[in-house]
Amino acid sequence: MSDSNARQAPGEGKRLVVGVSLYVRGAGQSLWENGIFQNCLLLILLLRQSPLVAEAVMVNGGEQVADPQMMLGEWNVPLLSMDEAMQRCDVLIEMSAQFNADYLRAFRERGGKVVTMRVGNDYVIDIERAMFNKPSGFLFSGAPYDSVWTIPEFERSCLHYYQTGLRAPVTIVPHIWHPMLFDKARATLGPGLAFGYQPGKPRWRVTMFEPNICMVKTSIIPMLVTEEAYRAQPDFLEIVRVCNTLHLKDHTTFVHFAKRLDIVDHGLTTFESRYAVYEFMAAFGDAVVSHTWENAQNYLYYELLYGDYPLIHNSPFL
Repeated sequence: MSDSNARQAPGEGKRLVVGVSLYVRGAGQSLWENGIFQNCLLLILLLRQSPLVAEAVMVNGGEQVADPQMMLGEWNVPLLSMDEAMQRCDVLIEMSAQFNADYLRAFRERGGKVVTMRVGNDYVIDIERAMFNKPSGFLFSGAPYDSVWTIPEFERSCLHYYQTGLRAPVTIVPHIWHPMLFDKARATLGPGLAFGYQPGKPRWRVTMFEPNICMVKTSIIPMLVTEEAYRAQPDFLEIVRVCNTLHLKDHTTFVHFAKRLDIVDHGLTTFESRYAVYEFMAAFGDAVVSHTWENAQNYLYYELLYGDYPLIHNSPFL
């Protein structure tokens, strides 16, 4: 005997149209700005392999036209407006752009299902926003969700934060990556440049790529690690390049810290802007030192190891 109160899945008996949110800012926006844009595209390509999915599309959570650097056209990924997604999609996966609560209520009222996929350490980020008077996020907007997805690196720090705060079950899903996007990017390198470790050099050019915008990923411990190695064996080091630090290099606390290190005092360290990994390592790097706190799955790691570069890290997932 069937249960007349059983909740029917959207589009049950047919293949689903799934939309993944992408915040489109407009001109100058690149696929390589951060890992979440790549993650959105890879998720779309993965969903296309499912026998349950008829079509996987991007949903524009912004109001601009996608820059060609986003590569959506190359992979034949449709970019729908929110109005189009309301009519066409059976499932929405909120990822790069967050939908407002009223929109999601309306989507669910017409029978759609909504997943929010969290790929940042929201627990720490929200604490910092509140304590240091940073712009508010919208994680707890009152939007209704059928499920929360997150990846293994955030299970310990964020699972219960999501589960209780968002009032939805949490599922741990794999962190997906594939080199096909990265291969397209590194193919654009100029003459004489190649991404990939070149062994046999007497001294290393050490690089750090931590964003330095949140405590989960900073250059402080990588600098300390490199300092200890330099004190133990000075001859191994040619130069240290600390990327993503232009906003820190004149801060009194950071300056006082850096000046206590021989790698700075001896003129071996430069503080750099933000760069794409494949470009910077091809021209300026031999090895990378990294440290994260509860943020141990990163495309940076996969890309470096794909290029056979030495990676000094603290990730339990590698």
